[in-house]
Amino acid sequence: TMSTYQRDEEDGKDVIIFMEPSAATTPDPKSSSSDPKDQSAAFNPETGEINWDCPCLGGMAQPPCGDAFKEAFSCFVYSTAEPKGVDCVDKFRAMQDCFRENPEVYADQLDDEEEEANAEEEKEEGEKAGSA
Repeated sequence: TMSTYQRDEEDGKDVIIFMEPSAATTPDPKSSSSDPKDQSAAFNPETGEINWDCPCLGGMAQPPCGDAFKEAFSCFVYSTAEPKGVDCVDKFRAMQDCFRENPEVYADQLDDEEEEANAEEEKEEGEKAGSA
């Protein structure tokens, strides 16, 4: 179950998509350990704490964009807005901007997004060229 939220900016360039970070916020059902310290989830709803060292975060909480990620992720986790996370758009945008400024570190996070963005731009370029 994925909840997504889309917001289109006026110029049509920035589309923010929120996906429920289910892997990061739910314990792995395959881990049979009942030891709460052995949670594979970054967020522990019982304690309300976020484990920034969780391998499930894929190193996103580390520099150079760790602070931006932490702000966006914790905003989302604690969001009571409808849809969840809609009040965190600016923090997620700052995080994405940081990812783009450090592509060598965040290549995994950028791959899908960049391909979609490029496809959109090519479509727009084609339309402009056709009307010239």
